[in-house]
Amino acid sequence: MSATERPALRFDILTLFPDVFGPFLDSSILGIARQKGLVSYHLHDIRDYSLDKHRKVDDRPYGGGPGMVMQCEPVFRCCEAVRQMAEPAGRLLLLTPQGRRFDQALARELSGEQRIVLLCGRYEGFDERIRLGLPAEEISVGDYVLSGGEPAAVVITDAVVRLVPGVLGHGESARSDSFADGLLEYAHYTRPPEFRGMRVPDVLLSGDHAAIARWRRDEARRRTRERRSDLLEEDDTTPETQHG
Repeated sequence: MSATERPALRFDILTLFPDVFGPFLDSSILGIARQKGLVSYHLHDIRDYSLDKHRKVDDRPYGGGPGMVMQCEPVFRCCEAVRQMAEPAGRLLLLTPQGRRFDQALARELSGEQRIVLLCGRYEGFDERIRLGLPAEEISVGDYVLSGGEPAAVVITDAVVRLVPGVLGHGESARSDSFADGLLEYAHYTRPPEFRGMRVPDVLLSGDHAAIARWRRDEARRRTRERRSDLLEEDDTTPETQHG
């Protein structure tokens, strides 16, 4: 199926702060993707699903302790209502530091979905029954704590959208990004050829496309070995053995 035949990938973002997403979703690649009709974004305020007259969505934790916990009822009501708004119900992702680590492989997998529902938490976290009772996958963007799931939702949306066919202007752009093939990206240069004594590598000015491809592959492996050796397999070979 071509990019023009594929239905737009729908994102539904469930949050207590929908206003923070506007500048991100309207800008750069995310905005262009929407303008092309390749994706659509739908924001849902969880507070709208509270039965409390003050739109309350949190309460103190049983057993005591600091902070507040997001209540079950408004979250369940919001998730269930949103998933019924369109078909398919979508892949529901609960954003939490306890979840599966988000990486390029998962971004690529998600880019093939028709619909993604992102559930953003706040405060001290979710009532555990939200994890137990909703058909959600728990996803983490890293081993650190954020004030809420909104930044994580932006990260996931950006990483996924750029992989949707037709979004990027050059078909090779996403394939050459860092982590696209398990390696860090090679170094990039543009004009001028020399700046403050720093020269562009001669091979990039040579016009020899085969030599440039070899240099880029070797540079990617060298950088990965130096900066993220954990990404390389144990039986990794030297750059020279890759091309004779």
